Amino acid sequence: MFRLAQAFDQLRVHPIGWFREAEGITLIIERSIADDEGLDYEFISRMITLNIHSSLEAVGFLTAITHKLAVAGISVNTVSAYYHDHLFVPTDRASAAMLLLDELKNDST
Repeated sequence: MFRLAQAFDQLRVHPIGWFREAEGITLIIERSIADDEGLDYEFISRMITLNIHSSLEAVGFLTAITHKLAVAGISVNTVSAYYHDHLFVPTDRASAAMLLLDELKNDST
């Protein structure tokens, strides 16, 4: 694992996010940067930032959102930061995801 950590420290990229696991490091970076750096990638997605400051202890907030997307057959990877939650959805489903999120927003008002 030390070699992977050392390789990560030497990258010339500034990721949107990253996570270190026993199996390796996951980077969230723009596709163009991955291409420029010769990095392999698995999941090409669009980032949707929820413009609501939810508590990190909120119960059920992301469940309602991910359930709505799941029913429509849209996979989603979520990242919760302090100020916002970020949804990563397949690029070709981003427009459909936005429509569903608008529906959810309208249903809650």
